[in-house]
Amino acid sequence: MHILSVIVFLVLIALTLIVTARAAKKVRTDKDFYAAGGDIPGWQNGLAIAGEFMASGAFLGIAGLIAFHGLDGEIFSICWFASFFVVLILVAEVIRNSGKYTFIDIVSYRLNQKSIRPAVAVTVFIVSLTYLIPQMVAAGALSKILFGISDTVGILVVGGLMIVYVVLGGMMAATWIQSLKAILLLAAGYLLAWLTMSHFDFSVSNLFDAVVNSPELGEKWIQQGGWLKNPVERYSLGLSLLFGTAAMPHVLMRLFTVKSKEQAQKSALWTMLFMGMFHMITFIFGLGAAVLVGKAAIYAMDPGGNLATPMLARFVAGGEGSFTGELFMAFIVSIAFITVIATVSGLCIAASTAFSYDFWFKVVKNGIQDHHGQIRTARISAIAIGILAIICSLALKHMNVAYLSGLAFSIAATVNLPTIILALYWKKLTTTGALVGIIGGTVISLFAVLTGPSIMGGDAVFPLNNPGIVTIPLGFLITVIASLLTADKAAEQKYVELSVRSHSGLGAE
Repeated sequence: MHILSVIVFLVLIALTLIVTARAAKKVRTDKDFYAAGGDIPGWQNGLAIAGEFMASGAFLGIAGLIAFHGLDGEIFSICWFASFFVVLILVAEVIRNSGKYTFIDIVSYRLNQKSIRPAVAVTVFIVSLTYLIPQMVAAGALSKILFGISDTVGILVVGGLMIVYVVLGGMMAATWIQSLKAILLLAAGYLLAWLTMSHFDFSVSNLFDAVVNSPELGEKWIQQGGWLKNPVERYSLGLSLLFGTAAMPHVLMRLFTVKSKEQAQKSALWTMLFMGMFHMITFIFGLGAAVLVGKAAIYAMDPGGNLATPMLARFVAGGEGSFTGELFMAFIVSIAFITVIATVSGLCIAASTAFSYDFWFKVVKNGIQDHHGQIRTARISAIAIGILAIICSLALKHMNVAYLSGLAFSIAATVNLPTIILALYWKKLTTTGALVGIIGGTVISLFAVLTGPSIMGGDAVFPLNNPGIVTIPLGFLITVIASLLTADKAAEQKYVELSVRSHSGLGAE
């Protein structure tokens, strides 16, 4: 198993390094590094965005949740797919027309740049890091079964490769690698689903019957409440996933990698197609693993459930010890490993851009720095962020990756979403209001997470594992109240300019 895994993994890594080397030759300006030159076609950008979401949380975490708790885990698949309706309707066109490299460009276009850029850059960094950590945790879990090494070493390997990809190839390398791994993941996913369903005569009804009749599972596995027993938790997590996507920095950045607003809209549509193709089969992985492999076996390998899909792959392809079973498992795990590396690369770019471009270049350097200087700063910040992500991932390596991913979306929806939506659609937003909303939203969301049951257990101060249903409305409310209490005529005048620009495309780069 380990020899096969090493061979398959090295072949795939070699492919991604070749892609990175080619991309590195094309990185000559800051636009190449931050936005892949703004020349990515809509279908490929949609494939790359879908690749961001067909990550460890989707491929590994959701299957683990379903295997351990039932179909409640499907809430991630449903809401992540539906979230791109929100992206398409509310932000795809206006974001592309209004900004340059990041959504912070849009907010600072209306508001006081010196004040707002550092604050939003910090929130982008927090959200990116919060979502980056579960991807690296998944890599640690995969390393056990892929190479027979510790999860600590696996996290170090992924962190090192992430830094290499970002430092050398920037957004261009990340886009190409995401596209490649999305194709591989879709192919592997459908092959795994086909092999799994062959054990149930290709009948979903038979799969459900097997779940219901299993002494280890039962009827509750295909009903609500197996995992999210509190309905408030279910709605809260759903809101965070549904609206958090429109505020995730690495998704918004990709809307600037295309030529026009039409291509940005096509990106969202293609993303929905590829996301739908993948997420419609995730329940097969989870229920199939629970029935064929067994909860106890999965738990013995990884208490977080993140290895349910790889163990299912080995079972349906021949079983433990067979050449075909071990080879398919090695292939699945290697693709999942590449998936993690590609996703963390995109997140690392978003976080490093927040510092190097939005803060250092725009605030510290007052927009005066040559292309080489900007790229050098971005690469240095990427290295620093990569090291920090490795340290944090090692500290949280035993948590379920889908759950950790959900927390990132909750913070994004609480902190970033009110600022984005109100900047684009509400004339009365002021610089002070946005700052109060950003700082207040950050404090509220971090308090809810750090004092919630997921961290403090039975001693929790905040009652919900998923705080979005409370924190998201509070984020909007704080921003609106603070804006109404402060006057900002300049921001109101700029709203008219931004509105024309965002809906017409005039002045878009």
